Amino acid sequence: MLNDAALVEQIKHAVSTLPSYGYRRIWGLLRRQHEQQAQRPINVKRVYRVMRDHDVLLERWREQSGVARCHEGRVAVDTSKTHWCSDGFEFRDENGDKRRVTFTLDCCDREAISWVASPSAT
Repeated sequence: MLNDAALVEQIKHAVSTLPSYGYRRIWGLLRRQHEQQAQRPINVKRVYRVMRDHDVLLERWREQSGVARCHEGRVAVDTSKTHWCSDGFEFRDENGDKRRVTFTLDCCDREAISWVASPSAT
């Protein structure tokens, strides 16, 4: 069995700064760090095992009977430039050609940050 002490410290540091990350995201961060430092790649199963053994896995979400998960359709943020959303639509012009428009909005003030209009590939 490999010595996991160094890996445990790396995982605990990553989890302390990003507590909502699960083992796959933590593995991705550690994999990228190892690549940048020219170290051996890290195995996702090893990350899972170490996180499980040291009780730092996220609790799995379990569906609760009688409790509906509903979304009101509004994402509310207090400040601009912190949360964005995107959407798009498709229409036909006078010639019958498809056109596609996609855009990005700021969720605070609903300002259009960027948009693209293009002919459809099909």
